[in-house]
Amino acid sequence: MAFVLTAEQVASLTVYVDRGDFATVEEAASHLIDERLAELALEEADDMAWARPLVDEALTEVVAGKVITREEHEARMKARLAALKD
Repeated sequence: MAFVLTAEQVASLTVYVDRGDFATVEEAASHLIDERLAELALEEADDMAWARPLVDEALTEVVAGKVITREEHEARMKARLAALKD
């Protein structure tokens, strides 16, 4: 399969070739595509089970009323930033 890179893509890849990371622009493109495909496969395989306890904890805090409004949060942050300037 053949495809065309934009001038910007070629320029970006040429930097890696000039630096000696790859022998050719084609090799750089192939490597970076393979690398990104591997990243996508990992992302798709992640079922986010690790996040479930964190979400459950946050939901429990919401039900218990342990929340603040956005306005209150912004006021607290403004006060903290003002204290840093002093």
